[in-house]
Amino acid sequence: MAARDIRPDWWAKTSAGLLLGFGLAMALVGLPAYLVSGGIAAPDGRFTTLRFLMPFVWIAVFSLCYLFRSGRAAWLWLGGANLLAFALLFACRFWWFA
Repeated sequence: MAARDIRPDWWAKTSAGLLLGFGLAMALVGLPAYLVSGGIAAPDGRFTTLRFLMPFVWIAVFSLCYLFRSGRAAWLWLGGANLLAFALLFACRFWWFA
């Protein structure tokens, strides 16, 4: 087994997928909760499905992080996607549906 089996940028891509992918998945799953009729305060349990959907979204984002050219690009793109997703989430929460 060669000493260079794992490329050095895979550590950066993996950490970006773990940390920023988790945040992005949380924001992407949280957006439909505010955008459907009734909002987040709906009395029925329809948002339980979204809670169970979150790991699958996280796995999808995590697996796509290896398609970036470098670890730095993964951190920058996923960081920008996090900023955008959380900005939309907070806009839904505090501005559109306040």
